[in-house]
Amino acid sequence: MIRSQYAKNLSAFASIAICCSALVAATACSRQGAPSQSSGASAQSAAQPAVQVVEVQSLELDRQLRLPGELQPFQDVALYAKLPGFVEEIPVDRGSQVRAGQLLVRLRAPELDTQRNEAEAKVTAAQMQSAEAAARIESLRAQKLEAEARLAAESKTYERLKAASATPGVVAGNELDLAARSVDAAAARVRSWNESIRAAEAQVRMIDENIKALRQAAQSAANMEDYLRLIAPFAGVVTERNAHRGSFAAPNSAEPLLRLQQVAMLRLVVAVPEAEVSSAAPGATLDFTVPSWPGETFSGRVVRLGRSLDAKTRTMPVELDVENARGRLAPGMYAEVAWPSRRPRPSLFVPPAAVATTTERIFVIRIRDGAAEWIDVKRGAAMRSEGRDLVEVFGDLAPGDRVAARATDELRAGTRVTLKPN
Repeated sequence: MIRSQYAKNLSAFASIAICCSALVAATACSRQGAPSQSSGASAQSAAQPAVQVVEVQSLELDRQLRLPGELQPFQDVALYAKLPGFVEEIPVDRGSQVRAGQLLVRLRAPELDTQRNEAEAKVTAAQMQSAEAAARIESLRAQKLEAEARLAAESKTYERLKAASATPGVVAGNELDLAARSVDAAAARVRSWNESIRAAEAQVRMIDENIKALRQAAQSAANMEDYLRLIAPFAGVVTERNAHRGSFAAPNSAEPLLRLQQVAMLRLVVAVPEAEVSSAAPGATLDFTVPSWPGETFSGRVVRLGRSLDAKTRTMPVELDVENARGRLAPGMYAEVAWPSRRPRPSLFVPPAAVATTTERIFVIRIRDGAAEWIDVKRGAAMRSEGRDLVEVFGDLAPGDRVAARATDELRAGTRVTLKPN
């Protein structure tokens, strides 16, 4: 009976133990089920990363570039001798202010003096010949008048004798013949004097033509002497002098006698990059600075465009006219020009971090319908607007498109994303 009671107790204890084990197992299963649901949610969240986005903005590009430039004289001329000669006078020196038309150099060429003197002497001799020929013509004309008077007298004598010979026996026939021959001789003399006068007049005309030619030669020699005088073609400053009194000057000299530059007005030549050529507006006034006058700003007006790009530098020369009446600026000075950079129409802008660059492409990541999309772009100019740095982009974008604020190639195209609040 005791054994029977012991067996019943043992059986009851075993039942209790099994129930406890089942309860513990059920509790454990319940606890393991909850973490499984949580991890599924976490995995789904990890598959859709949160991305902060910004909107593509359409703005007017408005910035200033600092472009290098060089000041040049408005006019620059090197003065050489036109004829070989010796410097007789040079009243100017380096730095001299000269006016237009002022004598700068006077040369002397002894050979030219000889040529001019010879030409003038020939003119004088020809004029004397012309005067002698004219006097001879007057003498011939006087002799012609005398011959004409004699011809008239001989003609009258012949007419009287001829009239008298009508009465037989009054005039001998021989006398009438002699009178006729006298008339013929007097007429021949008149014709001879006329021929002499015409010949003399022709000689005078030839001498006069010779005089004209000699005068032209003399004038040419005088004009050649004008080449011995170097005159300032415009008002300016002598910036170079390579001759002194007594120096020999020749047209083929390696160095000019003088160099004259107009500096009251200067040219500022700026090499404008190809991308900024559209901002070049003739008539615009631009500011610039020079190292010689720190802290001061000068200005010039855009006047001339090069209309052609340099093949090596891809820049276009643009010229500004700069007033320099006070002479504070000088040719050759380096200038830094505040060049306005503008576009003819608004451009699209994003923050610089929104543009990703790899070895293969430049792109932004547009977020559309909850998915990432890579858009290839070309980077443009950078500017600052409302305290933010922006960069110009060109591509298949539109104002208002949302792009990732920080673009990276780790965010692959087609990835589903969630928008992160700004």
